[in-house]
Amino acid sequence: MIDQRKYSPAEVKKEEWKHAKCDRYDYMIAAFCGAAAGLVDILFVGAPGMSKLGNITDAAADELVKKSAKLAGWKPKPGNENSVASAIGFFERNYAVNYDQKSTSEVGGLFNMAAKNHHYKSLSHSPDIIGLFFSILDQFMNTSSFLSDGQLIRIDTSDKESPLKGGNLPAKLFSGFCNWLGHIMSDMAGSSGNRGPGSTGRGTGVSIPFMELFQLCDFGKLQVGKDRQTLAEVMTRVFQEGYDLRFGAAMAIPVLMEELMIKAIWVIRQRFFEKKDWSECIPTKQHADLRIMLIVGNSTLCLIDGTDAAVHGIVEGGNVMVFILHLNYVAWVRLIMLVLRELLIRFGPVISDALRKFQEEILYIVTPKERAAIQQFYNRMQQLDVSLEVLLREFTIQVEQEYQLIYHEIEETFSSKNSTAVQAEHSMALAKACGVDDSKIMKNNKDLDDFF
Repeated sequence: MIDQRKYSPAEVKKEEWKHAKCDRYDYMIAAFCGAAAGLVDILFVGAPGMSKLGNITDAAADELVKKSAKLAGWKPKPGNENSVASAIGFFERNYAVNYDQKSTSEVGGLFNMAAKNHHYKSLSHSPDIIGLFFSILDQFMNTSSFLSDGQLIRIDTSDKESPLKGGNLPAKLFSGFCNWLGHIMSDMAGSSGNRGPGSTGRGTGVSIPFMELFQLCDFGKLQVGKDRQTLAEVMTRVFQEGYDLRFGAAMAIPVLMEELMIKAIWVIRQRFFEKKDWSECIPTKQHADLRIMLIVGNSTLCLIDGTDAAVHGIVEGGNVMVFILHLNYVAWVRLIMLVLRELLIRFGPVISDALRKFQEEILYIVTPKERAAIQQFYNRMQQLDVSLEVLLREFTIQVEQEYQLIYHEIEETFSSKNSTAVQAEHSMALAKACGVDDSKIMKNNKDLDDFF
């Protein structure tokens, strides 16, 4: 039990939230929400090219590109107002960059690359913080950065005109950011060529955030049909099959649905069954029971998703690429994040304490006697610091009092409201307050006559 006499009401609530536990109904609710989201994932997300939600997110991406182009100044010809190819072409013309190489020949044969995977292998095309960093770097350095075969490869592009505009560093940084964002928009829904009239494909988009790091995983011998390939090669082929940012948005829908369902039901239970105030029903990470429910719900979703993906992979003869194409990348990443956050919350203090002990025992190799002497010295320094702080405070108070006294005497000395005699008295008091020697202070008319 929490001793409420030692804590404020807010602290008591936080302690209760911290130690809150799930009951069987919480587990049932979380599992049900996860299972429902899992069914949505199987039936409506599936794999690229066979996804009902994927068709919706593809259309949403097209609309986003067109609306963004209008905001950026796109003025289509009559009849092209709804043409995504025209909007993409606008971004391609106005946000061209130096790192847009598309084939093996354009990178000097250093590695294998084609138009259908250059968005994946080019780090600057990634819609995340890594992509932004390498885009700015490549624009300033006139280079192009790629990940392929587990290696970071950078090529010189000084033969191309720098896309940066501006006369100073902040202006160039802003220009670089705009170029990165505009070029991402030009590639997100495919190119203007493969989205034009008569084209039936969806085009090659950009990768899901941080998925490009799989290019570093140049290991393993995974079965893909009759071939054996590394994880990096498999993930490249997965991207080529349409596993891009647009499909990532489709995968995020069941994950978002599952979490919203759990949070909504949790709020209802807390408010109407537990009879708590609305202020205690705000779903945040402070509530331990809600965190566990989210982990259970997401685990159920991932279990169903993983089972479905495994079945499809087995049906295709153990094809790992088919397995990954049916795997909900967003759900699994979210589950890992939830578990890591819970471990950090529960064991963070333990880890910090262990690091502190490691620092004391390993990094500072001293004998117990030396440690005791250091501790005594530290205690003396602490006491000295306290005494100096007290003296400083007393000195500050004394100076403030003297200042107030002098200020008062100056005002009274020169105040027209006072008589000459009163002004003279305050003048003498002012001289004393300022430290004038008593023998030099004129106290009456005789002293004044003697002075002159």
